Amino acid sequence: METLFQEDCLTMEEILVEGYEKVYKIEDSSVGLKAIICLHNLTLGVALGGTRIYPYATFEDALTDVKRLAKGMTYKSAVSGCSLGGGKSVIIASPEEKTPELLKAFGRALERLGGIYIAAEDVGCSTDDIAVIASVTKYVVGLMHDKSSGNPSYYTAWGVYKGIQAALKKVYGSESVKGRTVAIQGVGSVGTILASLLFWNGADLILSDVNEERARKIAKQYGATYLPPNEILSASCDVLAPCALGGIINQKTIPALRCKIVAGAANNQLLLDTDGDTLVQKGILYAPDFVINAGGLINVAEEIYPQGYDPVSARDKVDALYEQLLTIFDRAEETGRSTHQTAVDLGDYRLEHKIGVRTEAPCFHHFA
Repeated sequence: METLFQEDCLTMEEILVEGYEKVYKIEDSSVGLKAIICLHNLTLGVALGGTRIYPYATFEDALTDVKRLAKGMTYKSAVSGCSLGGGKSVIIASPEEKTPELLKAFGRALERLGGIYIAAEDVGCSTDDIAVIASVTKYVVGLMHDKSSGNPSYYTAWGVYKGIQAALKKVYGSESVKGRTVAIQGVGSVGTILASLLFWNGADLILSDVNEERARKIAKQYGATYLPPNEILSASCDVLAPCALGGIINQKTIPALRCKIVAGAANNQLLLDTDGDTLVQKGILYAPDFVINAGGLINVAEEIYPQGYDPVSARDKVDALYEQLLTIFDRAEETGRSTHQTAVDLGDYRLEHKIGVRTEAPCFHHFA
């Protein structure tokens, strides 16, 4: 590792990782900060991705996760046309260890990178946390500010809802969710909004979350069935919507699936790319996660255009995910490839030919 800078107790070291543009290890012993900023690909523009705060068991676990997340952001941006690179960051901390001082130290490291990476909220990192980070750097999006876009969860959930409609259209010939059973694994910020959208449009819900009290409360609100986490993946349903952490669709869990569609908000739902092929063999349609969950990215990307944030434009771009997914489904069927690989191929093509490369520097209107 090469030390890039050291300021008081804050240090940043570059880790060389094959296939990635830049990976930085960040520490500040005075506030207990241990973090990683991972930039996978900057072909189309500066990187934008959430900051996940999670108590990883080891540094290697954190590095593995952030690499997967950053790579996913590359393809999410490329396929959705956001003119951004792929990056992600993680802070290794429990909720109790997350302090304003720790967040500000991370923000100072972010400022040192000069804008090649823009941070946003993610698992364990709220809009309030982003506001603390923004007190020491302008390189953030998703603030509760009149010139920012706010919490992107609503747009992520709406994109997933449109994606579920597209998948239902492909499998059943109708996009209507009325009378369809949807099992949601994880009712956090996105999963809860998704449950509301599905409920008010007539779907029957099965809900699960590691926070049983929370899940049972939301299940009661929407007349849903509650299942414990170890049973949700094998629930009999039309649609399984993973909305928690990644890697849950794998060779161990796929044989137990009793759904026709996997379409949810979680990142990196497949543990391995080949798990997409196994889903095809089982007759399950998979909505590639980095396509269906791109709504949040689309929304926050709107705020860094010169003209400033426009929620109508963001909504319309998220709506377009419906047709994009139908195209991917049809193309996969024509070629005999998995939907996941079809979406990856689309992303690779856009990266190779620099389709959608950013031509204007990001504008941070909230900072003006």
